[in-house]
Amino acid sequence: MTIRSPSIRPLPDLMLEPLVRAGLMEDLGRGGDLTTDVTLGEGNPSAHAVLSARQAGVVAGLDMARLAFTLMDPSIEFTVAAPDGTHVTPGQVIASVRGPARGILSGERVALNFLSHLCGIATATAQVAAAVEPFGVKVSCTRKTMPGMRAIQKYAVRAGGGANHRFGLDDAILIKDNHLAIAGGIRPALTRARAAAGHLVSIELEVDTLEQLAEGLEVGGVDVFLLDNMTPEQLRKAVSMIDHRAVAEASGGVTPETAATIAATGIDLISMGWLTHSVRAMDIGLDYQP
Repeated sequence: MTIRSPSIRPLPDLMLEPLVRAGLMEDLGRGGDLTTDVTLGEGNPSAHAVLSARQAGVVAGLDMARLAFTLMDPSIEFTVAAPDGTHVTPGQVIASVRGPARGILSGERVALNFLSHLCGIATATAQVAAAVEPFGVKVSCTRKTMPGMRAIQKYAVRAGGGANHRFGLDDAILIKDNHLAIAGGIRPALTRARAAAGHLVSIELEVDTLEQLAEGLEVGGVDVFLLDNMTPEQLRKAVSMIDHRAVAEASGGVTPETAATIAATGIDLISMGWLTHSVRAMDIGLDYQP
């Protein structure tokens, strides 16, 4: 059973299972779960455990946790108490697990690794999203994700109330400083991009200065301006210069403490790489019930 939330479209098991299976195979290694084998001996009693939040946060990744247990033993029952996207408090039960103890014990660490990491992303996203909500600004992640985990990390951002930037290099044209340096500047880079882009492909231009922004506006054809590492004063001027002709995206050095100040400048979107590459895992435990 896929775990659904009214506001978050779940990823299909077809996408998730290879990641969870790889995690279990890494953990089981060449000899399986030695500790469970020696402590349970020939037995495999039924067990009941609950996944509980040990700190406040936002839930994301329950399908990954479910698969970690059911791939070990399909007879394990995984029941959700707080679906993905739910804000939980310390001690709140997120889900319960019932079934053969061997499968629960062997799948526990992989389930918690995925769940804690994705809940951490969702929680951090929710904090920033709440800070900028009064200004009507969206919070977005970037492509700074762990290889192979982009889909689930970006899913966790959505679970926390954020939006997704590009999923890959083929999503859109994003012209950054290194492209400009090699292409010969803003004008030749944009000219080539406009000539080659399909009618459904957006063009985004990263600019570090207001002078670069002015040149990009003059050349034209830009759908989004990525305003990189600009001060609030520079951002306000940039928003005025863009004047709704393109999306204004602020990025670089944004933290939960500075997000509201940046959002107040009038930009449309804030993108943050640390939501996926440096966020702290949420503390979640699997507690066995008598």
